[in-house]
Amino acid sequence: MNTSPHCETSADRAWVNTALALLEQEATRSADTHLLRLDFPGFPDITFYFKDESVHPTGSLKHRLARSLYLYALCNGRLRPGQTVVDASSGSTAISEAWFARLLGLQFIAVMPACTAPQKIQAVQELGGTCDLVDDPTQVHARAAAHAANGACHLDQFGLAERATDWRGNNNIAESILGQLRREPQPEPSWIVCGAGTGGTSATIGRYLRYRRLSTRLCVAEPTGSGYVHGWRTRDRNAVASQATRIEGIGRPKVEPGFLFEVVDAVAEVDDAASIAAALQLEELLGTRYGGSSGTNFVACLQLATAMRARGEAGSIVTLLCDRGKRYQQTLFDPAWRSAHGLDLTPWQGALQTALATGTLTPPD
Repeated sequence: MNTSPHCETSADRAWVNTALALLEQEATRSADTHLLRLDFPGFPDITFYFKDESVHPTGSLKHRLARSLYLYALCNGRLRPGQTVVDASSGSTAISEAWFARLLGLQFIAVMPACTAPQKIQAVQELGGTCDLVDDPTQVHARAAAHAANGACHLDQFGLAERATDWRGNNNIAESILGQLRREPQPEPSWIVCGAGTGGTSATIGRYLRYRRLSTRLCVAEPTGSGYVHGWRTRDRNAVASQATRIEGIGRPKVEPGFLFEVVDAVAEVDDAASIAAALQLEELLGTRYGGSSGTNFVACLQLATAMRARGEAGSIVTLLCDRGKRYQQTLFDPAWRSAHGLDLTPWQGALQTALATGTLTPPD
C-alpha cells in the first residue's frame, strides 16, 4: 500500500474526523446571533433590522467564514494533522481563524498590513497566533502564498470565501435572517445590506435570495471609490480603487476573486467620516459600540430608506453589525487619530440625526 506523504493514512483520517466533530459541536453550541429592530420617526413605514454578528465567540461576522474555511480545507484534504495554517487578513478574519486554530490544536500565522488596528493584532496573539506584518498591504497575498509554499495550509479567504460557504442553507447568514423575520410584520424584507471584504457574505446572500425565489434585493455598502464600486459598475474584474479607505475589512483596493457582481442589485458609496459618525450613532441607539463597517452599512440603509420614502414605499431593511468597536479604540474612535487623518465627523453627525427625524439623508456640503 502506498503510504507516501501525499496519501492520507488512517491516523490522518481519524484526526480529520475529530476536527470535523469539534467544528460541528462548536456550531451547535453557538446560538444564532440576535436580530435587533429599530424604528425611526422619519421613516414611519420602514422598519430597520440589525443582525448583531459581534456576539459570535470571536466577536465578528468572520466567525462564520472562518468555520466554513476550516471545513472546506478539511473536507478537501488540504489540512493535515499538525500543519500550520496561514491566511491574509486585516484583522477580524484572522482573529476568528486563530480561535479555530486553537480549538483544533494548530499553529496559525496571520499575514496582516502593518497599519492594522493594534487591538486586532493583540487579539490574534492572545489566541496563540503569530502576526506577520507587511508594510505594503498589496503584498499580503504574496506573503501568505510564500508561507503556503513552505508547507502551511493557506485558508485563502479572498480566493475561497464565496465557495466555502453553503449558500443553499446550513444556517448561513441569509437563511438565519429570513428565519428570524418569519413572524415579523414584513417577513420578506425590501433590502438586505452588507459590505464586501472577501465577497463571501454578499455572494451567499445574493445566491440564497435567488434560490428562495424572493423579491428582496441586495445592496453592497462600500467606502467611496473602492475596487468593488468600480468593478460592479463596469463589470471590470481588473478595476482598482480610486481612493483608499480607513474602514478596515471592506473597501478592497482591487476586485477580489469572490466578488460576484451579478447577484448584487445596488452598491452604496459611503464616505469614511459618514461611516464613523454612523457607528457612533448606532452606539447611542443600541448601547453598544460597533466597528466602522457597521456604520457604513447603516448609512447605506438610510440612503435606501430615503429613496423608498420618496417613492411612497413601505417595507423593511436588514443589515449587519459586523464586529466590536473596541477593536478600533486607538484608530476610528480616537479623536486625535481622526484629526490626524483629516476626518471631521461633525457635519455627518448632524446629517444623520436629521435623517432619523425627517426621513431624508442629505450629505453635508
